[in-house]
Amino acid sequence: MRVFAPLLMFLLLACSPVPSARAQEVDVGEQADFLLVDKSERTLWVYQGANVIRTYRDLQLGDAPIGHKRFEGDERTPEGRYTIDYGNPNSRYYLSLHIDYPNAADSDFARSQGRSPGGLIFIHGQPNGVPEGMRIPGDWTDGCIALSNAEIAELWSLVPDGTPIEIRP
Repeated sequence: MRVFAPLLMFLLLACSPVPSARAQEVDVGEQADFLLVDKSERTLWVYQGANVIRTYRDLQLGDAPIGHKRFEGDERTPEGRYTIDYGNPNSRYYLSLHIDYPNAADSDFARSQGRSPGGLIFIHGQPNGVPEGMRIPGDWTDGCIALSNAEIAELWSLVPDGTPIEIRP
């Protein structure tokens, strides 16, 4: 029986549907009200009030992880205060939570340089089609924050729309 238990658990998880409405997946007793990302530590902390309820390490960032995102195509991950404004269950990655970059200051700076600030920054899982449990090595996003698929599934269930996020250098 011990041999079959892990296989049964794997099959149950592998066959579970992708969440389509995050609010239905949230346990009322455990819900994020703030996210903190430290790019240099590659860590994301999930807060409920003053308590850290989850910690995710080994974040994967944009190909150019040092410095604040300034322009479309610079492959940097933004720094500053933003909001998770919606989730996308049908993205090119396993689940994604949209960060509302650019803010007014980001847009104003890029415009002053005659450039676009870019956008479509998410916290997401691995690309669809990557085998279960695998992660693309290194920094590979265009400025997003990538987690394992299991981590983003858990985070997805904890983070409602409107959750503030601070991304530190």
